[in-house]
Parts: sequence; C-alpha cells; structure tokens
Amino acid sequence: MEREITKEKLQRYFRITGEALKTLEIAVHEKSLLHVVARDFLTMAKSYFEDAQYYYEKGDYVTAFAALNYAHGFIDAGVRLGVFRGENDRLFAFG
Repeated sequence: MEREITKEKLQRYFRITGEALKTLEIAVHEKSLLHVVARDFLTMAKSYFEDAQYYYEKGDYVTAFAALNYAHGFIDAGVRLGVFRGENDRLFAFG
C-alpha cells in the first residue's frame, strides 16, 4: 500500500484534477439559483487547485495533497449535486 506523498503521486493528481477542471461544464441555467452554487463550487475548486500548485512549488507536498483533495471534492460534489456535468468516471467520482 502506497502511504507516501511522492512527487509522482502529486503530479498524477494534478493531471487528473486539472483535466477535470478543464472538461467539466456548468449544467444549470444561468437564471437558476443553483447557478450561483455552481459558480461558487467552481471558484473554490480552482482556488484550492492554485493553492496546491503554490504549496507544491514550495516543497510542502502534504499541504499540496490536501488542497488537491479539497479541489477535487468540490468538483465531485458539484457533479453529484447536478450543477456540473462530468461524465468521465476516471475524472469524476459520480460521473
């Protein structure tokens, strides 16, 4: 069982989360109240992704890994809620 946060592991998670951010789409109409939720979830996911990059560059792999997990958590929560369209099971837990 892999228990270490390695550079390679982080790079793999960066690729998956980065691809998920690029491919997901907001699935609710702009006039829907849930559109505000979708935009907020997307902002949070992007912010945590940027935080992860910052900590990765500083060599703080533990905090980078945590931030990546938060980023992807917002993505998966948005898909599960139905505010994001994400149909790739490799990128989205509820696709």
